[in-house]
Amino acid sequence: MSKVTSKLQVTIPKVVAERYGIQPGDEIHWEPAGEVIRVVPPRPPSPSLSLEERLRLFDEATERQRAREAGRPPVDRGTERGWRREDLYTRGSSR
Repeated sequence: MSKVTSKLQVTIPKVVAERYGIQPGDEIHWEPAGEVIRVVPPRPPSPSLSLEERLRLFDEATERQRAREAGRPPVDRGTERGWRREDLYTRGSSR
């Protein structure tokens, strides 16, 4: 349990700060949520990809899109899922 100081400051318990990765100097967001207040911790920085990795991913996505537009199946990368998208749906059949 934390107390609000005369300057309207609140101390975050150490256990909570460690669990959510809150460090001194981080900005946290206070959001009204009905009768309660939600404290939103800072998001961890997203892992940055190198320029070469981003270009490789872009080229792969472009290749897949061109294959779709040409009406041919995409290049098989050797990743067999063991199921098809159609297996997930039961449209038109009785339950």
